[in-house]
Amino acid sequence: MRKYILLAVALVAVVVLGAVLALLSPKPTVTTTPTVTTKRINLLGSGATFPYPQIAAWIDEFNRRYPNVTINYNPTGSGTGQEQFFSRVVDFAASDPPISREKWESWRGKFVQMPFVIGAVVIAYNMPELDGRLRLDAETIALIYKGEIQYWNDERLRSLNPNLNLPERKIIAVHRSDSSGTTDVFTRFLHKAAPHAWPKELVGKSVEWPVDRKGNGVGGRGNQGVAEVMRTTPGSIGYLELNYALELNMPTALIRNKDGNFVEANELTIVSAAREASPLLPSSPDGDFSGDLDAMLFAPGRDSYPITSFSHLLFYTSYDDPAKAWAIREFIKYVNTEGQSKVLRGYLPIPEEIRQLNLKALGLIKG
Repeated sequence: MRKYILLAVALVAVVVLGAVLALLSPKPTVTTTPTVTTKRINLLGSGATFPYPQIAAWIDEFNRRYPNVTINYNPTGSGTGQEQFFSRVVDFAASDPPISREKWESWRGKFVQMPFVIGAVVIAYNMPELDGRLRLDAETIALIYKGEIQYWNDERLRSLNPNLNLPERKIIAVHRSDSSGTTDVFTRFLHKAAPHAWPKELVGKSVEWPVDRKGNGVGGRGNQGVAEVMRTTPGSIGYLELNYALELNMPTALIRNKDGNFVEANELTIVSAAREASPLLPSSPDGDFSGDLDAMLFAPGRDSYPITSFSHLLFYTSYDDPAKAWAIREFIKYVNTEGQSKVLRGYLPIPEEIRQLNLKALGLIKG
């Protein structure tokens, strides 16, 4: 009997010792991240051409960091991007103008929207014979695109540019031929700054250009298309995003702002206009951003550039594939943190308070 008791005690001691060792041994970390991050993930986006160079640069960097994630972005224009997003053809989209209040109401809670970069629409021109910087205001720009000002030596242009020798050359007004957020920004500016010259019915992503009926208008697809038409058309004028004008070394006009000053698009003047919109943004990425563009266009301020806007990224709040939701959250995190320190020439990073607002989307996007 004593032998069995000693054996039982020994067995108990072994069990206790095993339990103690098990408690003291380090536990492996249980996580689902390896399953998610090792899966091949493909994301497709489309939309605005304005931020395309910046988005492409961010995607290249992101794809290097996450080789299992492939992101493709097609610069189809803001209008097509919005259509494809709300038809669930793509995983995300970019749009220069914010989503309208009506569309936001119908999709409330189903998507997030975030201003992710600041830019400007500039008025470029192909007039190598000019010996100085062209000056324009909203009214003269509107009359050019209505076909009422047809020659460069028109009295209304000469009154704004008394120091320039403007030639008797026909003006060719170049515009976007596709549905475009840049067009929406440009035409909204004309209507806000010169409503008597540019009526509400000529505002939108795609408009019927009066100048085309006068034989002075030419269309180009995307910012690239407008720039290419202008490059090969002496006497032309056109609106395009600042980044494209800088990269192609195109001269741009000084534009009269709300305070009556002629200003160029640069960091000082663009940030001055952007400050007007920041206090008006919603408190959550799934809120209504529809008023931010109107706040920035033709904004008050001595130095404010009058055709300034955010560009916006759109994401769903729910993805069927948890891996896609994970990749989307990682991309949002990158864009609003380190990505803001890698903004290309011609764009400006968003203020810190807007970055923090955008990062709230991480808690809203589910898989």
